[in-house]
Amino acid sequence: MNPERLLKETPGNSRVARNLSALLKISNLVHAIQGLNELQQQILTSIFEVVPAERGAILLNDDGGHLVSVFARHRLPSTTQPLRVSRTVIRQVMEQSLAVDVATSGLSSAESLVSSNVRSLLCVPLILFRKIIGAIYLDSTSFSGRFDEDDLQLVAGIAAIAAIALENARRQQHLEQENLRLASEINLEHNMVGESAQMKAVYQFLSRVAPKDATVLIEGESGTGKELAARSIHRNSPRSAKAFVAINCAAIPEGLLESELFGHEKGAFTDATTQKKGRLEIANGGVVFLDEIGELAPALQVKLLRVLQEREFERVGGTRPIAIDVRVVAATNKNLDEAVKSGLFRLDLYYRLNVLSVVMPALRERRDDIPVLAEYFLARYCQKWNMKKKTISPAAMAYLAGYDWPGNVRELENAIERALVLSTADSILPEDLPESLLEKDVPDSVNAKYHVAIKELKKQLILNALEESKGNYTDAARILGVHANYLHRLIRNLDLKGTLRSGASAGSRPNGGKVTGFNS
Repeated sequence: MNPERLLKETPGNSRVARNLSALLKISNLVHAIQGLNELQQQILTSIFEVVPAERGAILLNDDGGHLVSVFARHRLPSTTQPLRVSRTVIRQVMEQSLAVDVATSGLSSAESLVSSNVRSLLCVPLILFRKIIGAIYLDSTSFSGRFDEDDLQLVAGIAAIAAIALENARRQQHLEQENLRLASEINLEHNMVGESAQMKAVYQFLSRVAPKDATVLIEGESGTGKELAARSIHRNSPRSAKAFVAINCAAIPEGLLESELFGHEKGAFTDATTQKKGRLEIANGGVVFLDEIGELAPALQVKLLRVLQEREFERVGGTRPIAIDVRVVAATNKNLDEAVKSGLFRLDLYYRLNVLSVVMPALRERRDDIPVLAEYFLARYCQKWNMKKKTISPAAMAYLAGYDWPGNVRELENAIERALVLSTADSILPEDLPESLLEKDVPDSVNAKYHVAIKELKKQLILNALEESKGNYTDAARILGVHANYLHRLIRNLDLKGTLRSGASAGSRPNGGKVTGFNS
């Protein structure tokens, strides 16, 4: 017998008729609503019509069974008191797949229930294909509003009807959010390469901030692509048709940087024979990119702060304020928090710059992107130099993937460019790569007896030189005929620091293995 017919044959004023009517209403309701929030709102509203609950919540789990969302509301919309959900109750419902009536379950002494003055509570699981996807949670602080067995059975029936609709609505919401994320990445114009989770997070950030006009601070090590990110912000912003002006605060001497930034009036100083517009003025209407902002001198920090606050400045030697409309994007490889604490960077300027911030990941933190980047640079330089397309041998790729890349993407690009110039085969081989890569441990997947032998020979030459120089680092470099800094790099790359400090192989070195003049 279907529910509609059963309802017709049931006395209209009976509780069974009321409950059946509620189930029919919710059954029709859940098939008509697609939005997750609206669906949860309507399910709780319908429950309040037939169950004497003051508050209710719908809790949903992810595929791993972890709680990911809680939608809660009061019977009276004007009530703003937060709903505290008992973890003890939820845990029992989730673990045992059973509906719980606190009045008869022995859980009424739970601390959260006592502190919230809860007199009656119902919690039923949302089960779909024998899997718990969440729970419906109801409580009341009223002595007169206690739940009974009929309420428990009714809410369990509602949960059975609502489970599939809630799961479909949640998956629909997830797909819509994922589509928006992918669309934003597709529509984002940029020259960055990488599909790792770290880079996808960067793309997502850039797609959100580019259309806005807020100041952005890009942090990250040298060579991670901070300027590419800044250009992406400009290219995808309403200012894209205007100028993008980049200035490296570390590359220009302090005495000239002020004039470069703000310009100068004729006669402002000895060589100021004409009036000159500064980079900020040239960027008017567009974006100014201040690279290595952490190197900015204190006096210029004050002037830049005024630009960010007032959107005006004065040329060197000038007295008339010049109003500008620019978006500022700054970048740094320094830890500005530490610079502020040490008094090298103004706190108020840091706050002005750090409205929105993103950290460009180091290449060693996104190793999955190394093969993609290597292939990209190889194809680009082959095309640029009109060369026959080459490949990267598995052995060479193993070396690339296993290296830490202290110079990040820029160092990788240089390594591929160098290898392409030196390569005489159809593939890039390990011997085409920079020595710094080959000095690291040989990957397990590579059969490279030659490179292992070369590495061991270098180690022995260094140890012999240290023995001959009686442990003097500077004299050892002279004996080897290399610059002291190069010897320092060899010791680091060949992992000899620990050996020298611990006194291992002491028979090959005097002074118990002590090396004078060695800096780690």
